[in-house]
Amino acid sequence: MIAIRLNRLLLFLIVLVCCMSNYSASAQSFTVYDSMPQLESRIENAKDTTLVINFWATWCKPCIEELPCFEELRERYIGQNVLVILVSLDFKSQLEKKFIPFLKERQFKSEVALLADQDANTWIPKISAEWDGAIPATVIIKGQQRKFNLGKFANFTELETFVRPFLADVSALKDISEYPCLTGK
Repeated sequence: MIAIRLNRLLLFLIVLVCCMSNYSASAQSFTVYDSMPQLESRIENAKDTTLVINFWATWCKPCIEELPCFEELRERYIGQNVLVILVSLDFKSQLEKKFIPFLKERQFKSEVALLADQDANTWIPKISAEWDGAIPATVIIKGQQRKFNLGKFANFTELETFVRPFLADVSALKDISEYPCLTGK
């Protein structure tokens, strides 16, 4: 009788551990930056990396439509010193209700952050003097070079064309046919 109870307990513990590991594996990691100086510090630490920073929000339909293209960009340029950072402008108060469930559903491989600095009039011009605060918006930074794009990229080719001048070596690119975003869907 005791052996049966121990076996059931052991089975229960195994199932519990498996469920917990699946739960943690499904959680999307992200960083919350409460202020623009925190994000600026992250940018400065990138040194010689080409940063592709996309500003978006879960409530912005054009933003959501172009996110797969950024994921494809990340995949395509693995090993080429390119880092995609998806910076959400969602409200911190919506973190549990909207932001985290959205991330769990999408499972991004790119670095994800939430910028909670509400003093947008101060930090938006630091990103680009051209930026009026509308999203989606993307900035590429490599060293002292910077290029800004306001609006949605129509497809992966348009995004890649925007990024390509910042890349040192494009000879090791993967076959373009592997990427469904190229269709613009």
